[in-house]
Amino acid sequence: MDTSTRYLGLELKNPIIAGSSGMTSSVAKVKALEEQGAGAVVLKSIFEEEVALEYTDFIKSSPKNADGKAYFEYEGRISPIEYYQYVLREENLKKYVDLVGESKKALSIPVIASINCFLKSVEWLSYAKHLAAAGADALELNMFFPPTDFSAEPAATTAFYFETCAAVTEKLDIPVALKISPYFTDLGPMIQKLSRTGIGGLVLFNRFYSPDINIEKMELTPGFVFSNPAELALSLRWVAIMANKVDCDLAASTGVHDGAAVVKQLLAGAAAVQTASCLYKNGPAHIATMLKALEAWMTAKGCRGLADFRGKLSQEQSTDPSIYDRTQFMRYFGGKKDHLT
Repeated sequence: MDTSTRYLGLELKNPIIAGSSGMTSSVAKVKALEEQGAGAVVLKSIFEEEVALEYTDFIKSSPKNADGKAYFEYEGRISPIEYYQYVLREENLKKYVDLVGESKKALSIPVIASINCFLKSVEWLSYAKHLAAAGADALELNMFFPPTDFSAEPAATTAFYFETCAAVTEKLDIPVALKISPYFTDLGPMIQKLSRTGIGGLVLFNRFYSPDINIEKMELTPGFVFSNPAELALSLRWVAIMANKVDCDLAASTGVHDGAAVVKQLLAGAAAVQTASCLYKNGPAHIATMLKALEAWMTAKGCRGLADFRGKLSQEQSTDPSIYDRTQFMRYFGGKKDHLT
């Protein structure tokens, strides 16, 4: 039974990747995931947004001089507040670089570093260089720019994705994956164009924090923190549609909670799958459970390797490719009885 796969040019012993999350935030945690069979790990992202928020909070609480300008004391010296942003950035970066380096020493599986590119700046590129130097096998850029900035020009936002791809492929010697959202008006063409920029892979799709409302207290609360199996549908559709239409690997993310979901994404054409929420819910041992389910299915179907079935139900190879293009229920969709309307 051969469950090995290639993703981003890396050899993985199986296609199950522990996605970026709190479950991959320390060496001890990623080591536990490796021991349960993970094919690779994506370390918890370093967030540009976190540094920016810490900086903003610090300014609010900092003392002010006679001119009303904030300052802080660093190593016994009074420094302008702008210097604190540099110090904060360096401290956060060092912690993450150490995590990358220590994880590489402790693990035998690929270690993928991750940057959450929330801000449209070039500062994250310097992060990327440090992470590559620390020994990361690959880099995942989790890119999303909130559509609530009504002053932003859509064309400029789209262009930044391509500028990013050009920058990383030129400056880095390690493979790069781009984790994107489904929120593009021309999603299919956008995925295809991004795949032709020289990046090694696309992860479909990132998942977002969503607030909920407590109607008793009438206040906002964190909600819908974990994905559920039903969320598999979106990435499954688009992996299947884009398989064989892109020039890079595709990894599926969100809604992968069991071995059946892994099989489905591989049948759709994914090179690998990422999972996180089910690890929070079930612990690292759930990876071994998913792997056993994958192997049992392969045995039942007479498949000796992933190549025997990967992409067999992609849009291009499906006996009814139009089904992936349908967006509305039609009466005949459910058969002669129990119609879906």
